[in-house]
Amino acid sequence: MFNSIDIIKLINLFVYDPHNPLLFGTSLFLFLFFGLLVFYRIFANNKNIRIIGVLVFSLFFYYKAAGAFFIILIVSTIFNFYAGKIIASLKTDTTKRLLFLIITLVINLGALGYFKYTNFFLQILNDIHLGKFEPLDIFLPIGISFYTFKALSYVIDIYLETFQPVKSFRDFSLFMFFFPNILIGPIDRAATFIPQIEGDQSITKGDIGKAIFLIMFGLLKKVAVADYISINFVDRVFEVPLRFTGFENLMAAYGYAIQMYCDFSGYTDMALGIALLLGFNLTENFRWPYKATSIADFWRRWHISLSSWLLDYLFRPLQIKFRNVQPIGNIAALMITFIVIGLWHGASWMYIVFGAIHGFYITFSLLTKKIKKKFFELTHLADTKSLKVVQIIITFHLVVFAFIIFRAPDFMTVSNILSQIFNSFHPEVIPQFLSGYTFIFELMAFAMLVHYLPEGWRYKVQEWLSNTPLIGQALILAVVIWIVIQVKSADLQPYLYFKF
Repeated sequence: MFNSIDIIKLINLFVYDPHNPLLFGTSLFLFLFFGLLVFYRIFANNKNIRIIGVLVFSLFFYYKAAGAFFIILIVSTIFNFYAGKIIASLKTDTTKRLLFLIITLVINLGALGYFKYTNFFLQILNDIHLGKFEPLDIFLPIGISFYTFKALSYVIDIYLETFQPVKSFRDFSLFMFFFPNILIGPIDRAATFIPQIEGDQSITKGDIGKAIFLIMFGLLKKVAVADYISINFVDRVFEVPLRFTGFENLMAAYGYAIQMYCDFSGYTDMALGIALLLGFNLTENFRWPYKATSIADFWRRWHISLSSWLLDYLFRPLQIKFRNVQPIGNIAALMITFIVIGLWHGASWMYIVFGAIHGFYITFSLLTKKIKKKFFELTHLADTKSLKVVQIIITFHLVVFAFIIFRAPDFMTVSNILSQIFNSFHPEVIPQFLSGYTFIFELMAFAMLVHYLPEGWRYKVQEWLSNTPLIGQALILAVVIWIVIQVKSADLQPYLYFKF
Protein backbone atom coordinates (compact mmCIF):
# COMPACT_ATOMS: atom_id res chain seq x y z
CA MET A 1 0.00 0.00 0.00
CA PHE A 2 1.06 3.60 -0.68
CA ASN A 3 1.55 5.85 2.31
CA SER A 4 0.91 9.61 2.26
CA ILE A 5 4.57 10.43 1.48
CA ASP A 6 4.55 8.13 -1.56
CA ILE A 7 1.33 9.73 -2.78
CA ILE A 8 2.80 13.23 -2.41
CA LYS A 9 5.94 12.16 -4.34
CA LEU A 10 3.76 10.69 -7.07
CA ILE A 11 1.71 13.88 -7.32
CA ASN A 12 4.88 15.99 -7.45
CA LEU A 13 6.02 14.07 -10.52
CA PHE A 14 3.13 15.67 -12.40
CA VAL A 15 3.64 19.19 -11.04
CA TYR A 16 5.97 21.73 -12.66
CA ASP A 17 9.34 22.01 -10.96
CA PRO A 18 11.57 24.82 -12.35
CA HIS A 19 14.65 23.01 -11.03
CA ASN A 20 13.71 19.71 -12.65
CA PRO A 21 12.03 20.29 -16.04
CA LEU A 22 10.89 17.32 -18.10
CA LEU A 23 13.63 16.68 -20.70
CA PHE A 24 14.38 14.05 -23.28
CA GLY A 25 16.65 11.46 -21.71
CA THR A 26 15.34 11.73 -18.15
CA SER A 27 13.94 8.60 -16.55
CA LEU A 28 10.54 10.26 -16.05
CA PHE A 29 10.27 11.16 -19.72
CA LEU A 30 11.28 7.65 -20.83
CA PHE A 31 8.67 6.16 -18.49
CA LEU A 32 5.89 8.51 -19.67
CA PHE A 33 6.81 8.14 -23.34
CA PHE A 34 6.74 4.36 -23.03
CA GLY A 35 3.23 4.75 -21.62
CA LEU A 36 2.28 6.87 -24.63
CA LEU A 37 3.59 4.19 -27.00
CA VAL A 38 1.47 1.59 -25.18
CA PHE A 39 -1.53 3.92 -25.49
CA TYR A 40 -0.75 4.27 -29.22
CA ARG A 41 -0.69 0.50 -29.57
CA ILE A 42 -3.98 -0.01 -27.72
CA PHE A 43 -5.75 2.52 -29.94
CA ALA A 44 -3.93 1.58 -33.13
CA ASN A 45 -7.21 1.55 -35.06
CA ASN A 46 -8.63 4.78 -33.64
CA LYS A 47 -6.75 7.75 -35.04
CA ASN A 48 -8.93 10.36 -33.32
CA ILE A 49 -8.20 9.02 -29.82
CA ARG A 50 -4.48 8.68 -30.65
CA ILE A 51 -4.29 12.32 -31.76
CA ILE A 52 -6.13 13.50 -28.65
CA GLY A 53 -3.72 11.41 -26.55
CA VAL A 54 -0.70 13.06 -28.20
CA LEU A 55 -2.30 16.49 -27.73
CA VAL A 56 -2.78 15.91 -24.00
CA PHE A 57 0.72 14.46 -23.62
CA SER A 58 2.21 17.41 -25.57
CA LEU A 59 0.49 20.03 -23.43
CA PHE A 60 1.53 18.21 -20.25
CA PHE A 61 5.11 17.95 -21.54
CA TYR A 62 5.25 21.70 -22.21
CA TYR A 63 3.69 22.44 -18.80
CA LYS A 64 6.38 20.31 -17.13
CA ALA A 65 9.06 22.24 -19.05
CA ALA A 66 7.67 25.79 -18.85
CA GLY A 67 5.12 25.87 -16.05
CA ALA A 68 2.33 28.44 -16.23
CA PHE A 69 3.73 29.76 -19.51
CA PHE A 70 1.84 26.95 -21.24
CA ILE A 71 -1.07 29.44 -21.18
CA ILE A 72 0.84 31.67 -23.62
CA LEU A 73 1.20 28.71 -25.98
CA ILE A 74 -2.54 28.05 -25.81
CA VAL A 75 -3.41 31.73 -26.40
CA SER A 76 -0.96 31.89 -29.34
CA THR A 77 -2.53 28.77 -30.83
CA ILE A 78 -6.10 30.12 -30.56
CA PHE A 79 -5.11 33.55 -31.89
CA ASN A 80 -3.20 32.29 -34.92
CA PHE A 81 -5.83 29.67 -35.79
CA TYR A 82 -8.51 32.33 -36.12
CA ALA A 83 -6.12 34.88 -37.63
CA GLY A 84 -5.49 32.43 -40.46
CA LYS A 85 -9.23 32.03 -41.02
CA ILE A 86 -9.81 35.81 -41.09
CA ILE A 87 -6.92 36.43 -43.53
CA ALA A 88 -8.27 33.72 -45.83
CA SER A 89 -11.79 35.17 -45.68
CA LEU A 90 -10.53 38.61 -46.82
CA LYS A 91 -9.35 37.30 -50.18
CA THR A 92 -11.21 39.97 -52.18
CA ASP A 93 -10.28 42.89 -49.92
CA THR A 94 -6.51 43.20 -50.35
CA THR A 95 -6.20 46.28 -48.11
CA LYS A 96 -7.92 44.72 -45.11
CA ARG A 97 -6.10 41.44 -45.82
CA LEU A 98 -2.70 43.14 -45.65
CA LEU A 99 -3.75 45.20 -42.61
CA PHE A 100 -4.83 42.12 -40.68
CA LEU A 101 -1.61 40.30 -41.62
CA ILE A 102 0.39 43.24 -40.24
CA ILE A 103 -1.68 43.21 -37.03
CA THR A 104 -1.10 39.47 -36.68
CA LEU A 105 2.65 39.85 -37.22
CA VAL A 106 2.85 42.73 -34.74
CA ILE A 107 1.02 40.79 -32.04
CA ASN A 108 3.14 37.64 -32.52
CA LEU A 109 6.44 39.49 -32.73
CA GLY A 110 5.36 41.88 -29.99
CA ALA A 111 4.80 39.01 -27.57
CA LEU A 112 8.14 37.47 -28.54
CA GLY A 113 9.86 40.85 -28.29
CA TYR A 114 8.43 41.60 -24.86
CA PHE A 115 9.76 38.40 -23.30
CA LYS A 116 13.03 38.31 -25.19
CA TYR A 117 14.18 41.88 -25.84
CA THR A 118 12.56 44.29 -23.34
CA ASN A 119 15.50 44.41 -20.93
CA PHE A 120 17.98 44.58 -23.82
CA PHE A 121 16.30 47.73 -25.17
CA LEU A 122 16.07 49.22 -21.69
CA GLN A 123 19.82 48.66 -21.31
CA ILE A 124 20.44 50.38 -24.66
CA LEU A 125 18.41 53.40 -23.46
CA ASN A 126 20.49 53.43 -20.29
CA ASP A 127 23.74 53.21 -22.27
CA ILE A 128 22.87 56.18 -24.50
CA HIS A 129 21.70 58.15 -21.45
CA LEU A 130 18.04 58.47 -22.47
CA GLY A 131 16.92 57.45 -19.02
CA LYS A 132 17.70 55.22 -16.10
CA PHE A 133 15.58 52.10 -16.31
CA GLU A 134 15.73 49.14 -13.98
CA PRO A 135 15.56 45.71 -15.68
CA LEU A 136 12.18 44.03 -15.47
CA ASP A 137 11.69 40.62 -13.89
CA ILE A 138 10.88 38.82 -17.14
CA PHE A 139 11.30 35.08 -17.62
CA LEU A 140 11.72 33.81 -21.19
CA PRO A 141 9.21 30.99 -21.85
CA ILE A 142 11.02 27.94 -23.23
CA GLY A 143 10.34 27.41 -26.92
CA ILE A 144 8.56 30.72 -27.58
CA SER A 145 10.95 31.58 -30.44
CA PHE A 146 10.25 28.24 -32.08
CA TYR A 147 6.47 28.06 -31.81
CA THR A 148 6.12 31.76 -32.71
CA PHE A 149 7.99 31.15 -35.95
CA LYS A 150 5.80 28.10 -36.64
CA ALA A 151 2.70 30.25 -36.21
CA LEU A 152 4.13 33.06 -38.35
CA SER A 153 4.89 30.71 -41.24
CA TYR A 154 1.29 29.46 -41.05
CA VAL A 155 -0.37 32.89 -41.32
CA ILE A 156 2.12 34.18 -43.91
CA ASP A 157 1.57 31.12 -46.12
CA ILE A 158 -2.19 31.68 -45.92
CA TYR A 159 -1.69 35.33 -46.89
CA LEU A 160 0.51 34.29 -49.83
CA GLU A 161 -2.13 31.68 -50.77
CA THR A 162 0.39 28.86 -50.71
CA PHE A 163 -1.54 27.10 -47.94
CA GLN A 164 -5.19 26.91 -47.03
CA PRO A 165 -6.30 27.52 -43.41
CA VAL A 166 -6.73 24.38 -41.33
CA LYS A 167 -10.38 23.53 -40.70
CA SER A 168 -9.76 21.51 -37.57
CA PHE A 169 -8.63 23.32 -34.41
CA ARG A 170 -7.52 19.93 -33.12
CA ASP A 171 -5.11 19.49 -36.04
CA PHE A 172 -3.73 23.02 -35.73
CA SER A 173 -3.26 22.53 -31.99
CA LEU A 174 -1.27 19.37 -32.61
CA PHE A 175 0.92 21.30 -35.07
CA MET A 176 1.59 23.96 -32.42
CA PHE A 177 1.79 21.70 -29.33
CA PHE A 178 3.61 18.64 -30.77
CA PHE A 179 6.00 17.80 -27.96
CA PRO A 180 9.06 16.48 -29.84
CA ASN A 181 9.72 19.89 -31.43
CA ILE A 182 7.93 22.35 -29.12
CA LEU A 183 10.99 23.31 -27.05
CA ILE A 184 13.88 23.79 -29.50
CA GLY A 185 12.58 22.79 -32.89
CA PRO A 186 12.94 21.93 -35.62
CA ILE A 187 10.63 24.69 -36.89
CA ASP A 188 8.19 22.69 -38.97
CA ARG A 189 5.83 24.26 -41.48
CA ALA A 190 2.09 23.57 -41.39
CA ALA A 191 2.20 22.57 -45.06
CA THR A 192 4.48 19.60 -44.28
CA PHE A 193 3.19 18.63 -40.82
CA ILE A 194 -0.60 18.96 -40.90
CA PRO A 195 -1.17 16.64 -43.91
CA GLN A 196 0.57 13.89 -41.89
CA ILE A 197 -2.19 14.05 -39.24
CA GLU A 198 -4.84 12.85 -41.67
CA GLY A 199 -2.41 10.68 -43.62
CA ASP A 200 -1.23 7.15 -42.98
CA GLN A 201 0.69 7.03 -39.68
CA SER A 202 1.70 3.40 -39.95
CA ILE A 203 5.24 2.60 -38.79
CA THR A 204 7.47 0.21 -40.74
CA LYS A 205 10.41 -1.87 -39.52
CA GLY A 206 12.64 0.63 -41.24
CA ASP A 207 11.04 3.48 -39.32
CA ILE A 208 11.60 1.68 -36.02
CA GLY A 209 15.25 1.01 -36.82
CA LYS A 210 15.79 4.63 -37.87
CA ALA A 211 13.96 5.94 -34.79
CA ILE A 212 15.96 3.80 -32.36
CA PHE A 213 19.21 4.85 -34.05
CA LEU A 214 18.28 8.56 -33.85
CA ILE A 215 17.29 8.32 -30.18
CA MET A 216 20.48 6.44 -29.22
CA PHE A 217 22.73 8.63 -31.34
CA GLY A 218 21.12 11.81 -29.99
CA LEU A 219 21.40 10.63 -26.39
CA LEU A 220 25.09 9.79 -26.84
CA LYS A 221 25.82 13.13 -28.50
CA LYS A 222 24.02 15.12 -25.81
CA VAL A 223 25.07 13.37 -22.60
CA ALA A 224 28.22 11.41 -23.42
CA VAL A 225 29.85 14.17 -25.49
CA ALA A 226 28.29 17.65 -25.13
CA ASP A 227 27.58 17.62 -21.39
CA TYR A 228 30.83 15.90 -20.45
CA ILE A 229 33.24 18.14 -22.35
CA SER A 230 31.26 21.21 -21.29
CA ILE A 231 31.33 20.53 -17.55
CA ASN A 232 34.85 19.14 -17.43
CA PHE A 233 36.71 21.43 -19.81
CA VAL A 234 35.01 24.01 -22.05
CA ASP A 235 33.17 25.95 -19.33
CA ARG A 236 36.34 26.19 -17.22
CA VAL A 237 38.35 27.79 -20.02
CA PHE A 238 35.66 30.22 -21.16
CA GLU A 239 35.11 31.31 -17.56
CA VAL A 240 38.75 32.39 -17.02
CA PRO A 241 40.69 32.07 -20.33
CA LEU A 242 43.80 33.82 -18.96
CA ARG A 243 44.41 30.89 -16.59
CA PHE A 244 44.96 28.61 -19.59
CA THR A 245 47.53 28.58 -22.36
CA GLY A 246 46.76 29.46 -25.96
CA PHE A 247 46.70 25.79 -26.89
CA GLU A 248 44.13 25.04 -24.20
CA ASN A 249 42.04 28.03 -25.29
CA LEU A 250 42.13 26.77 -28.88
CA MET A 251 41.09 23.29 -27.79
CA ALA A 252 38.25 24.83 -25.76
CA ALA A 253 37.10 26.74 -28.85
CA TYR A 254 37.11 23.47 -30.83
CA GLY A 255 35.40 21.82 -27.87
CA TYR A 256 32.62 24.39 -27.81
CA ALA A 257 31.98 23.92 -31.54
CA ILE A 258 31.66 20.17 -30.88
CA GLN A 259 29.54 20.76 -27.77
CA MET A 260 27.17 23.12 -29.58
CA TYR A 261 26.67 20.69 -32.45
CA CYS A 262 26.27 17.60 -30.27
CA ASP A 263 23.92 19.37 -27.85
CA PHE A 264 21.59 20.87 -30.45
CA SER A 265 21.71 18.11 -33.06
CA GLY A 266 21.49 15.52 -30.27
CA TYR A 267 18.15 17.00 -29.20
CA THR A 268 17.03 17.14 -32.84
CA ASP A 269 17.98 13.51 -33.40
CA MET A 270 15.92 12.45 -30.39
CA ALA A 271 13.03 14.66 -31.49
CA LEU A 272 13.03 13.12 -34.96
CA GLY A 273 13.27 9.59 -33.55
CA ILE A 274 10.49 10.11 -31.00
CA ALA A 275 8.22 11.70 -33.63
CA LEU A 276 8.93 8.83 -36.02
CA LEU A 277 7.78 6.27 -33.43
CA LEU A 278 4.47 8.16 -33.43
CA GLY A 279 4.25 8.11 -37.22
CA PHE A 280 5.39 11.70 -37.92
CA ASN A 281 8.34 12.90 -39.99
CA LEU A 282 9.83 16.16 -38.74
CA THR A 283 12.03 18.51 -40.75
CA GLU A 284 15.72 17.60 -40.96
CA ASN A 285 17.65 20.22 -39.00
CA PHE A 286 21.30 19.20 -39.39
CA ARG A 287 23.24 17.68 -42.26
CA TRP A 288 26.85 17.21 -41.07
CA PRO A 289 27.56 20.99 -40.90
CA TYR A 290 31.29 20.70 -40.30
CA LYS A 291 31.65 19.11 -43.72
CA ALA A 292 30.63 22.45 -45.24
CA THR A 293 32.95 23.88 -47.89
CA SER A 294 31.76 27.47 -47.39
CA ILE A 295 29.79 29.52 -44.88
CA ALA A 296 26.79 29.51 -47.23
CA ASP A 297 27.07 25.73 -47.35
CA PHE A 298 27.32 25.67 -43.55
CA TRP A 299 23.94 27.41 -43.23
CA ARG A 300 22.44 24.90 -45.63
CA ARG A 301 23.53 22.22 -43.15
CA TRP A 302 23.15 23.94 -39.73
CA HIS A 303 19.78 24.71 -38.08
CA ILE A 304 18.20 24.12 -41.48
CA SER A 305 14.65 24.84 -40.33
CA LEU A 306 15.61 28.34 -39.11
CA SER A 307 17.88 29.25 -42.03
CA SER A 308 15.30 28.08 -44.59
CA TRP A 309 12.54 29.97 -42.68
CA LEU A 310 14.51 33.22 -42.86
CA LEU A 311 15.46 32.53 -46.47
CA ASP A 312 11.80 32.23 -47.47
CA TYR A 313 10.20 34.88 -45.26
CA LEU A 314 12.91 37.51 -44.88
CA PHE A 315 15.86 37.28 -47.29
CA ARG A 316 13.90 36.68 -50.52
CA PRO A 317 11.32 39.42 -49.86
CA LEU A 318 14.19 41.82 -49.05
CA GLN A 319 16.06 40.68 -52.16
CA ILE A 320 12.99 41.48 -54.27
CA LYS A 321 12.55 44.82 -52.54
CA PHE A 322 16.19 45.77 -53.21
CA ARG A 323 16.34 44.31 -56.74
CA ASN A 324 16.83 47.74 -58.34
CA VAL A 325 20.02 48.45 -56.39
CA GLN A 326 22.10 45.31 -57.04
CA PRO A 327 24.60 44.16 -55.87
CA ILE A 328 24.18 46.49 -52.87
CA GLY A 329 20.65 45.15 -52.43
CA ASN A 330 21.85 41.56 -52.08
CA ILE A 331 24.46 42.59 -49.53
CA ALA A 332 21.92 44.58 -47.52
CA ALA A 333 19.45 41.66 -47.59
CA LEU A 334 22.18 39.27 -46.47
CA MET A 335 23.37 41.47 -43.62
CA ILE A 336 19.85 42.16 -42.35
CA THR A 337 19.00 38.45 -42.46
CA PHE A 338 22.10 37.41 -40.54
CA ILE A 339 21.72 40.17 -37.96
CA VAL A 340 18.19 38.85 -37.42
CA ILE A 341 19.67 35.35 -37.04
CA GLY A 342 21.92 36.75 -34.33
CA LEU A 343 19.05 38.59 -32.61
CA TRP A 344 16.83 35.51 -32.83
CA HIS A 345 19.33 33.70 -30.62
CA GLY A 346 19.09 36.31 -27.90
CA ALA A 347 19.14 39.91 -26.73
CA SER A 348 22.87 40.54 -26.68
CA TRP A 349 25.44 42.42 -28.73
CA MET A 350 27.45 39.20 -28.79
CA TYR A 351 24.70 37.45 -30.75
CA ILE A 352 24.26 40.42 -33.08
CA VAL A 353 27.98 40.45 -33.86
CA PHE A 354 27.86 36.66 -34.33
CA GLY A 355 25.17 37.09 -36.98
CA ALA A 356 26.90 40.06 -38.61
CA ILE A 357 30.17 38.11 -38.91
CA HIS A 358 28.41 35.31 -40.77
CA GLY A 359 26.80 37.91 -43.02
CA PHE A 360 30.24 39.40 -43.68
CA TYR A 361 31.68 35.95 -44.45
CA ILE A 362 29.07 35.29 -47.16
CA THR A 363 29.22 38.83 -48.53
CA PHE A 364 32.99 38.62 -48.88
CA SER A 365 32.66 35.24 -50.58
CA LEU A 366 30.14 36.63 -53.09
CA LEU A 367 32.26 39.70 -53.86
CA THR A 368 35.36 37.57 -54.48
CA LYS A 369 33.59 34.77 -56.35
CA LYS A 370 34.98 35.67 -59.78
CA ILE A 371 38.51 36.14 -58.44
CA LYS A 372 38.43 32.74 -56.71
CA LYS A 373 37.06 31.02 -59.79
CA LYS A 374 39.81 32.48 -61.97
CA PHE A 375 42.48 31.49 -59.44
CA PHE A 376 41.23 27.90 -59.21
CA GLU A 377 41.17 27.61 -63.00
CA LEU A 378 44.73 28.91 -63.33
CA THR A 379 46.04 26.58 -60.62
CA HIS A 380 43.93 23.61 -61.80
CA LEU A 381 42.48 23.26 -58.30
CA ALA A 382 38.83 23.53 -59.30
CA ASP A 383 36.71 20.53 -58.20
CA THR A 384 39.68 18.67 -56.70
CA LYS A 385 39.60 16.73 -53.43
CA SER A 386 42.54 18.77 -52.12
CA LEU A 387 40.63 22.00 -52.61
CA LYS A 388 37.56 20.56 -50.89
CA VAL A 389 39.64 19.54 -47.86
CA VAL A 390 41.17 23.02 -47.65
CA GLN A 391 37.73 24.63 -47.97
CA ILE A 392 36.33 22.43 -45.18
CA ILE A 393 39.24 23.30 -42.87
CA ILE A 394 38.95 27.04 -43.55
CA THR A 395 35.15 27.02 -43.15
CA PHE A 396 35.37 25.10 -39.88
CA HIS A 397 37.81 27.61 -38.41
CA LEU A 398 35.69 30.56 -39.52
CA VAL A 399 32.74 28.93 -37.76
CA VAL A 400 34.82 28.25 -34.63
CA PHE A 401 35.90 31.91 -34.49
CA ALA A 402 32.26 33.05 -34.68
CA PHE A 403 31.29 30.52 -32.00
CA ILE A 404 33.88 32.04 -29.64
CA ILE A 405 31.90 35.29 -29.86
CA PHE A 406 28.64 33.36 -29.52
CA ARG A 407 29.80 31.60 -26.35
CA ALA A 408 31.77 34.34 -24.62
CA PRO A 409 29.88 36.51 -22.10
CA ASP A 410 31.54 39.72 -23.35
CA PHE A 411 34.07 41.09 -25.82
CA MET A 412 36.82 41.21 -23.18
CA THR A 413 36.60 37.43 -22.86
CA VAL A 414 36.86 37.11 -26.66
CA SER A 415 39.91 39.37 -26.61
CA ASN A 416 41.51 37.31 -23.84
CA ILE A 417 40.91 34.02 -25.67
CA LEU A 418 42.35 35.32 -28.94
CA SER A 419 45.27 36.94 -27.11
CA GLN A 420 46.14 33.64 -25.45
CA ILE A 421 45.87 31.70 -28.73
CA PHE A 422 48.07 34.06 -30.72
CA ASN A 423 50.46 35.34 -28.05
CA SER A 424 50.71 32.57 -25.47
CA PHE A 425 50.23 29.32 -27.36
CA HIS A 426 52.90 27.23 -25.54
CA PRO A 427 52.93 24.00 -27.60
CA GLU A 428 55.11 22.41 -24.94
CA VAL A 429 51.97 21.89 -22.79
CA ILE A 430 50.42 19.57 -25.39
CA PRO A 431 51.73 16.34 -23.75
CA GLN A 432 50.55 17.61 -20.36
CA PHE A 433 47.12 18.46 -21.80
CA LEU A 434 46.78 15.04 -23.42
CA SER A 435 47.73 13.45 -20.12
CA GLY A 436 45.44 15.57 -17.93
CA TYR A 437 42.48 15.67 -20.27
CA THR A 438 42.88 12.29 -21.97
CA PHE A 439 39.19 11.35 -21.99
CA ILE A 440 38.13 14.86 -23.06
CA PHE A 441 40.50 14.75 -26.02
CA GLU A 442 39.36 11.22 -26.92
CA LEU A 443 35.71 12.30 -26.87
CA MET A 444 36.40 15.33 -29.05
CA ALA A 445 38.48 13.29 -31.49
CA PHE A 446 35.86 10.55 -31.62
CA ALA A 447 33.05 13.05 -32.22
CA MET A 448 34.91 14.65 -35.12
CA LEU A 449 35.91 11.27 -36.56
CA VAL A 450 32.27 10.14 -36.60
CA HIS A 451 31.25 13.47 -38.10
CA TYR A 452 33.66 13.13 -41.03
CA LEU A 453 32.95 9.49 -41.79
CA PRO A 454 31.15 8.81 -45.10
CA GLU A 455 27.41 9.20 -44.51
CA GLY A 456 26.69 5.66 -45.67
CA TRP A 457 27.63 4.19 -42.26
CA ARG A 458 24.55 5.78 -40.73
CA TYR A 459 22.16 4.09 -43.14
CA LYS A 460 23.89 0.73 -42.72
CA VAL A 461 23.47 0.92 -38.93
CA GLN A 462 19.82 1.89 -39.34
CA GLU A 463 19.25 -1.04 -41.70
CA TRP A 464 20.98 -3.42 -39.28
CA LEU A 465 18.82 -2.16 -36.41
CA SER A 466 15.70 -2.55 -38.54
CA ASN A 467 16.53 -6.21 -39.12
CA THR A 468 17.38 -6.86 -35.45
CA PRO A 469 14.62 -8.60 -33.42
CA LEU A 470 12.74 -6.44 -30.90
CA ILE A 471 14.54 -8.01 -27.91
CA GLY A 472 17.87 -7.21 -29.57
CA GLN A 473 16.84 -3.59 -30.17
CA ALA A 474 15.82 -3.29 -26.51
CA LEU A 475 19.16 -4.70 -25.35
CA ILE A 476 21.13 -2.34 -27.60
CA LEU A 477 19.13 0.64 -26.31
CA ALA A 478 19.74 -0.55 -22.73
CA VAL A 479 23.51 -0.74 -23.39
CA VAL A 480 23.51 2.80 -24.78
CA ILE A 481 21.61 4.09 -21.73
CA TRP A 482 24.09 2.27 -19.47
CA ILE A 483 27.01 3.93 -21.31
CA VAL A 484 25.38 7.33 -20.91
CA ILE A 485 24.87 6.74 -17.17
CA GLN A 486 28.52 5.76 -16.77
CA VAL A 487 29.79 8.84 -18.58
CA LYS A 488 27.57 11.56 -17.20
CA SER A 489 29.02 13.28 -14.17
CA ALA A 490 25.93 15.19 -13.05
CA ASP A 491 22.24 15.57 -13.76
CA LEU A 492 21.24 16.03 -17.39
CA GLN A 493 22.27 19.57 -18.37
CA PRO A 494 19.67 21.92 -19.91
CA TYR A 495 19.94 22.10 -23.67
CA LEU A 496 21.88 25.12 -24.89
CA TYR A 497 19.03 26.27 -27.12
CA PHE A 498 16.55 26.44 -24.23
CA LYS A 499 17.64 30.03 -23.66
CA PHE A 500 17.01 31.00 -27.28
